[in-house]
Amino acid sequence: MQASGIPAFFDFDGTLASSNVVTRYAFFAKNHPSKIEAVRRYGKVLAGVPLWLGLDAVSRKLFNEVFFRQYRGLRRDWLVSQSEALFEQEIRPKIFAGTRNLLEQDREQGHRLVLLSGGFDFDLAPFVREFGFDDLISNQLEFENGVATGHVIAPLLAEDEKVSAIRRHCAEYNVEAARAKAYSDSFSDLPMLEVVGFPAAVNPDRRLRRIALDRGWPVLDLQGS
Repeated sequence: MQASGIPAFFDFDGTLASSNVVTRYAFFAKNHPSKIEAVRRYGKVLAGVPLWLGLDAVSRKLFNEVFFRQYRGLRRDWLVSQSEALFEQEIRPKIFAGTRNLLEQDREQGHRLVLLSGGFDFDLAPFVREFGFDDLISNQLEFENGVATGHVIAPLLAEDEKVSAIRRHCAEYNVEAARAKAYSDSFSDLPMLEVVGFPAAVNPDRRLRRIALDRGWPVLDLQGS
């Protein structure tokens, strides 16, 4: 069925797959063409886990700003060249059992499937292609002369900025956000869920589950579907 233009927005990490920005960067780190650099980068990831968890508990946006600095010095052409291996080895095994059925249901209903993620475009492009998304809205790493600076091209897509992205997308297709769907697993995405007319909590964390039940939102489990 042809997408009608009424979007369904899907978060990625924890919603459709158990992959996350840390495990995806760790893949790049340990597969760096320089063995010495691979050891250095992967070791830094492991040592930083307590910091990453603490930052994420405070603010997903702050976590992203700090964590994405790990990409500094990596070449864009190499990152892109690794995207298929990343998908096959890190992402595909972690895709939840119920993901494909959920996407197919919304596609059959004529929705425009939009992956709305704080991950990077080169990370997620193979997943988008595999599952037939109509659009990808994601963060983009800044490069200078083909080398990552460790900064993200503004605006950084997290928390309230996801709301802005939804509104821009709906305006582009002349659809009211009140007619759109959104799916997420995380309390940090509450603003994203609140801006649409048809939110759903997917594999939700404790805080989001409580809010979803209080408000009568659907609570979905894709992990065992």
